[in-house]
Amino acid sequence: MLKPIPTDYPRIRRVSGFQELITATLNNGVNALVWERSLPGDFGEVVNRLGAGEGIVTLEEPQLLALPVSEAGRQAIEILLADQHLLREHNLAPALNCIHNYPRDEQPGPVSTDVFSFHADSAPIKADTWLCTYHGASSEGLRNEEAQRRPDHPATRRELLKLYGGNDDSGFCEFLKENCYDLHYAARPEAQTFSFGLGNLWRIAIDWPGCPVPPCIHRAPQQWPGQPPRLLLIS
Repeated sequence: MLKPIPTDYPRIRRVSGFQELITATLNNGVNALVWERSLPGDFGEVVNRLGAGEGIVTLEEPQLLALPVSEAGRQAIEILLADQHLLREHNLAPALNCIHNYPRDEQPGPVSTDVFSFHADSAPIKADTWLCTYHGASSEGLRNEEAQRRPDHPATRRELLKLYGGNDDSGFCEFLKENCYDLHYAARPEAQTFSFGLGNLWRIAIDWPGCPVPPCIHRAPQQWPGQPPRLLLIS
């Protein structure tokens, strides 16, 4: 069973509103900021009105405004649009996705690199990831101290070296980066995965050159037949 957001984990800092979320600095070991919210409105109705689908469907404002929904559904839509507007005002590029299912890594080899694997996001320049799950299963987090980089596990490293076809040299390091193997993690036996929760807006550290803190490790939740689609804001 997933744990709620840890209260005793120094890498997560709670903030009181959007202004603090956008201006706070990720440093001194803090690699995740969260604005915890209990949102009004019926996001489930919005998802139901969107109807059946496949894969990841990006939702645009005209489509949302055209949905025939109740007052509670309209309230949810206003929040979805307001959150995107806030992020765009600060030069971010949010996308609102209705996720019916994610593509799987069909040839994972020693390390699966799809979003169901614990991973860190990365960028060549300074950047953060912003996340909010409004409906469906929430994103999941893993404490850095309870994670092991997949290529650092001896058995996995041996398999990756076989796949690389060479020695453990600088070329192997590049091989790991090119295939994103170095961004994926395994939970240690004592690890306790936690939920990002519904309605909470997160800003998390990613792997970029010179980042002063370790990246926030997270994954998408497993999706099983019969589960409702996820309604996810990501930037």
